[in-house]
Amino acid sequence: MEENTLQAKEQDYVQELIEIIRGQHSDDELLEIISDYHENDIAGAFEQLTPEERQRLYPILGAETVSEIFSYIEDPHEYLQELDLEKQARVIENMDSDEAADILEEMDDEAEAKLVGILDDEASADIRLIRSYEDDEIGSLMTNNYIEITNNLSVRQAMRELISQAADNDNITTIYVSDENGKFYGAIDLKDLIIARDYTDLDSLVSTSYPYLNDHDKISDCIERIKDYAEDSLPVLDEDMELIGIITATDVVEVVDDEMGEDYAKLAGLTEEEDLNEKTLESMRKRLPWLVALLLLGLFISSIVGTFEGVIAVLPIMVSFQSMILSMSGNVGTQSLAVTIRVLMDEELTGRQKTSLVFKEMRVGLCNGLILGSVTLIIIGLFVYFFKHTTLIYAFEISGCVGFALLVAMTISSMIGTIVPLFFNKLKVDPAVASGPLITTVNDLVGIVTYYGIAWIMLINLLHVA
Repeated sequence: MEENTLQAKEQDYVQELIEIIRGQHSDDELLEIISDYHENDIAGAFEQLTPEERQRLYPILGAETVSEIFSYIEDPHEYLQELDLEKQARVIENMDSDEAADILEEMDDEAEAKLVGILDDEASADIRLIRSYEDDEIGSLMTNNYIEITNNLSVRQAMRELISQAADNDNITTIYVSDENGKFYGAIDLKDLIIARDYTDLDSLVSTSYPYLNDHDKISDCIERIKDYAEDSLPVLDEDMELIGIITATDVVEVVDDEMGEDYAKLAGLTEEEDLNEKTLESMRKRLPWLVALLLLGLFISSIVGTFEGVIAVLPIMVSFQSMILSMSGNVGTQSLAVTIRVLMDEELTGRQKTSLVFKEMRVGLCNGLILGSVTLIIIGLFVYFFKHTTLIYAFEISGCVGFALLVAMTISSMIGTIVPLFFNKLKVDPAVASGPLITTVNDLVGIVTYYGIAWIMLINLLHVA
């Protein structure tokens, strides 16, 4: 309820802004009123205004404020085109270098070349640096929006330097320190600097063992380390151990969100995410190879089902509960897969730990199978007895077979859901890409063989039900 109230309030801010902008206010009055709202709310209003209304706002707000608003818009490139080239350059120059690089990447080559040509030298150099990195490297995410001082300053001098740089950089909660040779020395918490006395040695405030990232580190390899430190920002160093940028908590959230999306795509058998604008043929290219492979495996499973025609012929009632066995074995296998991939992301497992993980997942599958198998025995037994009008003994022979098959299928599926990603990880193949669709299909095979195999052994050969 509280969350809905907050969302409604946020939406009210956007509507308020739209009404204010469309009201009868002078430019000065409009600027004063709008400045009381957060840039995120202004961005929300921006997207609902007409191009003519935005054209009136651009000169009122100024390049710096517009750049801050654009940082909250999903596709700022669309709105940047509403400005002339000179004004576009001023907005880009006021943006964080990583955000500016992202916008330029969306432009066609000719428009980008014209815009870059009129940027000031500092902005142009920062953007070129960001774009020199591959998309999967930490350097591609870093920003130049940070405070840097040297370690030979006094506390008073450090405060003056902070105030001077804060006019252009708003990431000030952590102040980064370099030595006299330009090498990264450590970091100071803003609070510590504020409460420090003039006679305090600045070096005593510096955390010289402060965590950092290397510019060419792979993003996927750093996510857990970044999350573990839980800092507002982390410095990014080049091969000479010089500070060249920082990665902020906002960047981390976006990276984690992207990684989750990629992992979700991988579990569906895709190597990358699709978007709404992707062409049909491109989407088909990503999906079809896995679907062909799984089709062949599915045909093999169908042939396996054919070997149990004798069971189905004499016990047609067993077909009624086949989908339940397949569904539950698939669910259990997927759960074990998710747990295993999560563990593989976080840890370098020893052989003993991998074996322990397999047995642990099998124990979980066995225990859950015991509970669900027992419930299945009772419910299906009563169902068959009352609705199929059979004897009580026959009903519970059928339900006992189904319950036992469910127990065995869930235990085996837990094992497969753990072993398959471990196997692919051993082969240096991404377990998320290779395991997801494969496990679903393999567990269908396990469910079919287990279910009808147990029915053939238990009901036909041992109990002579048929």
